Amino acid sequence: MLVGFENSDDAGVYRLNEDSAIVVTADFITPPVDDPEIFGEIAAANAISDVYAMGGVPLTCLNLVCFPSKKLSGDVLQGIIRGALNKIRESGAVMAGGHTVDDEEPKFGLAVTGLVHPDKIWRNGGALPGDKLILTKPLGSGVLLNANLKNLVSKQALDNCLDSMRALNASAASILSDFSVHAATDVTGFGLAGHGLEMARASGTLLEMEFGKLPVMDEAIQMYKRGISTGSNASNRQAVAEQVGFGKSLDESSVELMFDPQTSGGLLVAVPADEVEEILSRLHSDGVSSACQIGQVLAIAEHSAVSPVLLSFI
Repeated sequence: MLVGFENSDDAGVYRLNEDSAIVVTADFITPPVDDPEIFGEIAAANAISDVYAMGGVPLTCLNLVCFPSKKLSGDVLQGIIRGALNKIRESGAVMAGGHTVDDEEPKFGLAVTGLVHPDKIWRNGGALPGDKLILTKPLGSGVLLNANLKNLVSKQALDNCLDSMRALNASAASILSDFSVHAATDVTGFGLAGHGLEMARASGTLLEMEFGKLPVMDEAIQMYKRGISTGSNASNRQAVAEQVGFGKSLDESSVELMFDPQTSGGLLVAVPADEVEEILSRLHSDGVSSACQIGQVLAIAEHSAVSPVLLSFI
């Protein structure tokens, strides 16, 4: 076992031989939207992302299905599977079957197996002082999805949000594999603050992120200012409260965005400073238009030898 659950990495990695290791992961979600096919696409992209976050390539996928067969028709389930298959094929992987159980609420996801070279695994630990931080997708899907239930989000903002969630992290991962990725994770249910703190802890460093550089989905901040939030913001904040700090210039809406639970979010990577410009140029040229440098990695002593803060938003 090369990577287990010790540092809350995105997937497990098991060595097969000197040149190959398998990446194993599973994830499933409740429907973020009513459209079955879009639900399937988002759930599949979300599950496959964990393989990309480890530097791997997805190979096989097994459906994980909970479905209320007495409430919803088989057409709905077919739509979910069809959407998932769209993304599985796009990733270059194959659907190899799966398992279905009857449940009161639909849930869907994948168990994914990928392949990675044992010497090229990305972990959430390994960020070095002097590294820069890059985030490849915008933040705010959690609050936008909740606000949409109240019909507060414009069609354009919602469509952009869904497009981001449906997008695979394949292009970003492929480009980043040509560079020196010291640490990587994908930003999902624990929000940027939660997953950023996991990287800081595993690396033994301080991460400093600049709010003004963060890519943010249209209308997300506006929704927080209107008092909309999510069911996960409070628990996400509580989980990291002692080790995450915020600059005095950030208002409460901006702070809340850092705890926004993402579904199928972007990759957060720590890379050498001298590679950032070329990385961003290639990402933008390949359509990963939201990718931004959002901060830097510092030695803990550069911040404070006694402070418990390991992630700082300024």
